[in-house]
Amino acid sequence: MMKLSQNITDPPDPAAALMRQRRGLFKQLERGPVDGFLKKHAALVDDYFLSSFAQSRVGPEMGIMRNPYALVALGGYGRAEQCVHSDIDLLFLFEKRVPPQAEALVREVVYPLWDMGLEVGHATRSVKECLQMAAKDHEVLTSLLDARFICGMSPLFHKMIDQLRVKLINIKPRKLIDWLVDSNRLRHQRYGDSAFLLEPNLKEGQGGLRDYHTMLWIARIQSDIKQSRDLEYMGYLSHAEYASLCDALAFVWGVRNRLHLLTRRKSDQLHLEHQTRLAEAMAIQATDGSLPVEQLMGQLHGAMEFIKLCYVVFLYELDQKKRLRRKNKALKETQVPGLKFNRGMLNFTGPEVILEDPRLLIKIFLESSVKKAPLNAEALRLVKEFGHLIRRPDFRSSPEVMADFEKILVRSGEVFNALSAMLSSGFLISYIPQFGRVVNRIQFDQYHLYPVARHLLRTVRLLKGLGSGRSERDDPLFSQIYQEIKPKKTLLWAALLHDIGKAEPASGHAHRGAHMTREILQEKGMPMADIETVVFLVAEHLLLFDTASRRDINDEETALSVARKVGRADRLKMLYLLSVADAMATGPKAWNDWTASLLRSLFLKTLNVLEKGELVSKKAIRTIEEKKERILTTVADRDARSAREALLRMMSPRYLLYTSSKEIPEHIDLFAKLGDHKFVWQIEKSRDAETRRVTICAKDRPGLLARIAGVLTLNGINILDVRIFTWRNNIALDIFEVQAPPDPIFEEERWNRCAGDLEAALAERLDLSKALRDKENGFQSIRPLTAQRPQHVLVDNQSSSFFTIVEVTAWDFPGLLYRVSDALFRCHLDIWVAKIATRVDQVVDVFYVRNFDGEKADSPQEEAAIRETVEKVLRRRH
Repeated sequence: MMKLSQNITDPPDPAAALMRQRRGLFKQLERGPVDGFLKKHAALVDDYFLSSFAQSRVGPEMGIMRNPYALVALGGYGRAEQCVHSDIDLLFLFEKRVPPQAEALVREVVYPLWDMGLEVGHATRSVKECLQMAAKDHEVLTSLLDARFICGMSPLFHKMIDQLRVKLINIKPRKLIDWLVDSNRLRHQRYGDSAFLLEPNLKEGQGGLRDYHTMLWIARIQSDIKQSRDLEYMGYLSHAEYASLCDALAFVWGVRNRLHLLTRRKSDQLHLEHQTRLAEAMAIQATDGSLPVEQLMGQLHGAMEFIKLCYVVFLYELDQKKRLRRKNKALKETQVPGLKFNRGMLNFTGPEVILEDPRLLIKIFLESSVKKAPLNAEALRLVKEFGHLIRRPDFRSSPEVMADFEKILVRSGEVFNALSAMLSSGFLISYIPQFGRVVNRIQFDQYHLYPVARHLLRTVRLLKGLGSGRSERDDPLFSQIYQEIKPKKTLLWAALLHDIGKAEPASGHAHRGAHMTREILQEKGMPMADIETVVFLVAEHLLLFDTASRRDINDEETALSVARKVGRADRLKMLYLLSVADAMATGPKAWNDWTASLLRSLFLKTLNVLEKGELVSKKAIRTIEEKKERILTTVADRDARSAREALLRMMSPRYLLYTSSKEIPEHIDLFAKLGDHKFVWQIEKSRDAETRRVTICAKDRPGLLARIAGVLTLNGINILDVRIFTWRNNIALDIFEVQAPPDPIFEEERWNRCAGDLEAALAERLDLSKALRDKENGFQSIRPLTAQRPQHVLVDNQSSSFFTIVEVTAWDFPGLLYRVSDALFRCHLDIWVAKIATRVDQVVDVFYVRNFDGEKADSPQEEAAIRETVEKVLRRRH
């Protein structure tokens, strides 16, 4: 009887109930969207705490009347925004002091959740402690701004909220708001613009959920709003803006919850590897030739773009009101008939004015760039609704519209970018229909950070930034060249359209884009001479970058071939700036100190050819003699001077011509340290600390390059470029440009390990082939994420008079450079120059080689043997 009675009266286990209810809710979500999922999930957690409070054994012992306490939800849980695997932030709030029994209460309430695998953050504080910490730490303040009462003594909770406002918020509201704005700006700098990025951060990036939270916090500080709907009621957002914001947030939350289910953990960064599976899980269909994943990312970017716009406009209005109070000035005004300012934002005076004058559809964007003011949500909606007027042939070919568009193109716009608003509103797609096919075009690689259309707009913005010279890191040469270019609109048109050919995933986008560009600009009525310039820039926008990264820029023939193709100095300058902006807009794997140096060097050499004529041997000989004299004059001692002079005679003309007067003495000092060592080296950091220059001096031997490359790869050091020189005294001087090791704290230990491995490899104590095979077994190729691009081996005996050029395009894997260079050695070829370039998701290794007799390998039999041997290496790996 006792046992039966106990079974009947025992209360249900709150943790078991929560686990069962969460599992059921998540299964519903897997089948499709669940209305109010976040609030329902938060309510389940609330029920757990209510049940725990009701069944608590520790609570009654503490005496809630003597020492009142309350359980308070904080952060996202406090806002009832509980995603699938979000943290649960909890505050055990006490009136005057935290009693000793509080620890037992925490164990009773929190530990069962930990046992379930939930992430629970908790704090036990008195009201006074909460206020003290909020005054010192604004992160604590924002968590309290989101606080929500769950159970316990509600008067205690309201006492804390009231004192928070009276003693802290009301005393310095402006300071708190400024801190929130500054913190969010720093967050954007760290995580990037998620409304554009291919791998957006759904929470922390610009356009992410944190922008919305910051709006809430500012509104709570300034107007004491209680719920998100108060953003509309208190006049921060219009009814339409609030409704659109809710839709955007719902989509982002939906993606975030699905991502949590997919990864089975809290995830905010939407990586490429998850996007296709996520689109399938969300049952998104392919439409209009776009893949489901492109539809997903297009909707996501659109939602995040709207959240970003709401946040930017929210801050803009705050600033306008501050200026109004401080300076007693009126808000901005416009003199354009049919336009008006509403709360500092541009709008049409009514839909009817658009029908009377469709040019207002572009005038409003021009006025936005002139006044540095955004369009409000209604204006953007009207632009979308009247898109049929923009698509009319007479509008698209209007000279007046073209003139206004080019004014927008050349104007700078850092905060309110008119081109970005034109894309978001659909104007750009209606005005240039070809643009619509690249809006959500995604390149699945580890190279590009942005969808194609956003990459194009980013290229335009960065190009104009190069001309301003504002960034300290930018080469002053950029600004100088930009100012020389007349007219700038042709260059900016090329920047806007250079990847328009990527509407189709097939190769050859540059020349396909050139054809499309001609059609676009002929429709707009651009003068034929300007069209030819823009078409050339689009067709050849990869020329400088590909040549710099895949050919020996120290070979005179390289600059000569580029000069002959470009033809004019003014076109070369435009092509150089376009190449720089394109690389910068692509991402850090395309633009760093190393690529900047290569591109700059090729540009200057080619410009010299175009402005002063082709290089001649006499000039090269004179340069070498002058350089020798400068190096010798630094040595005072006669014997030392004679020794250095003798060593200079051992150096090849190519080495002397293309190595700086500063580097040669350093290399001589390095050679002096060689002695009986198998090698000596020198490692230098680049200015941006992202790359290292490894200069290796060793006695030359067959296969030396392959061994060095193999050892670097074995130690996880990625090779970017190689310069190879052999002196007449059989000394090899190889200069490797490599990426910085991934662990800077232990970099010295890695280099020491690398030196030991190279010593062992040169002494035949280390089997590099076996070591690299073992490393390959754990290597995850990015190939499954990418389109199928073939691997191939090209043997070129036309581009160079003195060398056979072997170009290998292959999927990257550890040891690729080692295996290819070893294969060339087995073909009895000496490697004189090696270039390593990443082309999207593949590697292009280029080798300038001669056979062991010092001749080009130009017979059909030799060419066939090279292709067969290298292709066999590639087939063996894949």
